[in-house]
Amino acid sequence: MRRLHPILIVIVMGMVASDSGHAAIVLNATLTNAQENPPVVPTTSTGAARPASFGTGLFTLNDSLTAMSFTATIFNIDVTGAQTPDQNDDLSVAHIHASPTVTLLTNGPVVWGFFGAPFNDNMPNDFSMTPFTTGVGGVFSGKWDAPEGNNTTLSAQLDNILTGRSYINFHTTQFGGGEIRGALVPEPSTLAMLAAAAVTLLGFRRRQAR
Repeated sequence: MRRLHPILIVIVMGMVASDSGHAAIVLNATLTNAQENPPVVPTTSTGAARPASFGTGLFTLNDSLTAMSFTATIFNIDVTGAQTPDQNDDLSVAHIHASPTVTLLTNGPVVWGFFGAPFNDNMPNDFSMTPFTTGVGGVFSGKWDAPEGNNTTLSAQLDNILTGRSYINFHTTQFGGGEIRGALVPEPSTLAMLAAAAVTLLGFRRRQAR
């Protein structure tokens, strides 16, 4: 997929800002073991099968594209280290990864960490993690603000985020490279907005070429 042209980013910002003051850029993620590269099959420390882990994520970019809030719910990963007696399913770290070369079959570097190291959700009161009261898993929420990032910034990663070259990844004791992963995918209304912006950009380029 081609890189998002900087002018397209500006167009999108204008469209979002005019949408009744509400953020319109929303992305979703469905996290599974199969999306890891390579795919993983969770087991206990004795080699017995354990339930497949999975999750969902919702991401919202604000009107000015200076912050991205998220909520992710994960299942069958021990988020406290005390939800199950086995250590294999213990959550170790969690991040957003991105790169111009990321695809469904390739991995990318950490661009923003929100659990464990690196921890980049540094603005006060942004991050929270709520373990399930029954069952295994929990709910995570946070906000990637403009100054934050793992040797990068949100602004620098917008192209990757809006064009399917980013993913959220939860890592465990058993799978240090990641146990569940999900690509950040714009929801249909956001895709329609980006398509409209692309048409506007095409018209702009044609006028420039005359």
